[in-house]
Amino acid sequence: MNTTIPNWLIIVSGLGQIFTALIYPYIRHNVFDWYNDVKQLKPLNQEIAKTYGRYIQGLNFCFGLIAILFTTELKEQSALAVALTGLIAMYWVGKVATQIAYYPMYQIPQKLIFKIGSYFMNTLFVLFATVNTALFLYNLIGHYKLL
Repeated sequence: MNTTIPNWLIIVSGLGQIFTALIYPYIRHNVFDWYNDVKQLKPLNQEIAKTYGRYIQGLNFCFGLIAILFTTELKEQSALAVALTGLIAMYWVGKVATQIAYYPMYQIPQKLIFKIGSYFMNTLFVLFATVNTALFLYNLIGHYKLL
């Protein structure tokens, strides 16, 4: 396959994923008032919700680190590259699908900064899904010599 994904685009995607991990606590606390909502749950459910929040934050951060530190390896067209880029692509495609399917039903606070932030974050999510899906397809086609 002659087409490849530029390293700079993978790195930008990685930096964006790290940014989402770092901004995640701010969004939960200041935009969604998440912590007050979680306090209404039973103690075990509070811990489960917090744990899943940390998983999301950790995955976003790790996926970003992988993109930055292993840019070339993500394009090797090996079985591992197929598997890893497929996992990351499905994660972000699932995030975008969830955003589209469920989140429009809810209102974010109407401050201008939150509206702009919402568009910015959704643009990042689409970027992550697109870059990682392109990487996955590149690896899949190259590894299995489909073209």
